[in-house]
Amino acid sequence: MKRNILRAGAGIVAGSLALGLAGCGLGTGGDVSTELSDEPVTLRMYWWGGDNRHQRTQEVIALFEDEHPNITVEPEFADWTGYWEKLATATAGSNSPDVIQMDLLYLAEYAGRGSLTPLDDLDIDLAGMEDSVRDMGAWGDALYAVPVSTSSLTVAVNTDLLDEIGVDMPDAEGWTYDEYESWALEVSEAAPDGVYGGSVMTGGHMLSLFARQHGEELFEGDTVAVSPETVAAFFQKALDMTTSGAAAPASVFAETSGLALDQLPISTGAVVSAVVYATQVSAYTQAADANLELLELPTEPDGVEAYDYFKPGMYWSASSQSEHPAEAALLIDFFLNDPEAVKIIGTERGLPAMSTTLELIADDLTPEEDKAVEYSNSAIPRLGAAPDPYPRGSSEQDAVMTRYMQEVLFERMSPAEAAEGVIAELQSAIDAAN
Repeated sequence: MKRNILRAGAGIVAGSLALGLAGCGLGTGGDVSTELSDEPVTLRMYWWGGDNRHQRTQEVIALFEDEHPNITVEPEFADWTGYWEKLATATAGSNSPDVIQMDLLYLAEYAGRGSLTPLDDLDIDLAGMEDSVRDMGAWGDALYAVPVSTSSLTVAVNTDLLDEIGVDMPDAEGWTYDEYESWALEVSEAAPDGVYGGSVMTGGHMLSLFARQHGEELFEGDTVAVSPETVAAFFQKALDMTTSGAAAPASVFAETSGLALDQLPISTGAVVSAVVYATQVSAYTQAADANLELLELPTEPDGVEAYDYFKPGMYWSASSQSEHPAEAALLIDFFLNDPEAVKIIGTERGLPAMSTTLELIADDLTPEEDKAVEYSNSAIPRLGAAPDPYPRGSSEQDAVMTRYMQEVLFERMSPAEAAEGVIAELQSAIDAAN
């Protein structure tokens, strides 16, 4: 069962800093060989993450260097916020790392400005990856990023805390937003002061899924396609959650937005449930020191059933400024396909996007990782066609959503006004980038 999820089909400054690229194509100094060299080669590899990721990634790098003694890999890493600022600055200065950990939010920004190498003709074995997953690394007519992992959003419930409060788990199969709010309110009313049953749903990905439940898409090409009415309904549901007491008040949302994972309300025991990525269940379990169960997202009573999709957790890309694209591709392929490398990385970057990879580590999954696999398998009936990559200029969508959400929750702006503002601001950013 663990491989079924792959056979089903599956902010900051990158857009605001001028990337100052030398142009599309391979390398910055003219003709660049796409053949492996026998001479000494140095690659720089850049990723974001925490200490566990840094340690595992460098173990794989050491393994790679043992097998390819003429190649030296220099590791570089940062946290999420600092990562994109540093990458934008390095790219603008024609000093981009050779291999880059990429995200869906920024894929079009970098591919569209010519800062990534097309990977189609380089030697990366993607035979174990479903086409629908692979294609989410494409921009235009070329593949610019290889999905490393996939995930989907879930409602995580702290069952230890719920047991202490004395409220039963909900029947979440096919449940609606109203049913989620009703259950969350029951928990809030039974919980100690300062503890709430539910959480406000926000962010670009959640809005995208909400739009798809209404038969719409967040983006179509370079256009913000979701209707103002649907965005307003999204904001209204959040406002209803806070005003009823099912979720924490606006002040808590404002204070906790953007905090590190271990400081979020679901991690500190301030809320019983929250929307998170299923692949992060291990991290949330450790942070909360509690058992978490994963439930499907609420839907509308008559909403589209096949609305979900497996979102790439992150990608590997190669810089167009690299003088060694063949070696960069070799390193990416090693991380994706080498059995020992696969076992070292495990699910640290999420559920592997390669079905063969998931099979290699299936017997070594922790109970929490098993939950993520099982949840993803359960999502298969809800999967629709994956959307195209986000358009250039849309990388600020999470920050924009958070800002307008605060205006709505503090009742300084109506949901309808916020919807118009979000759509106009995102469209303006996309137009400026294109």
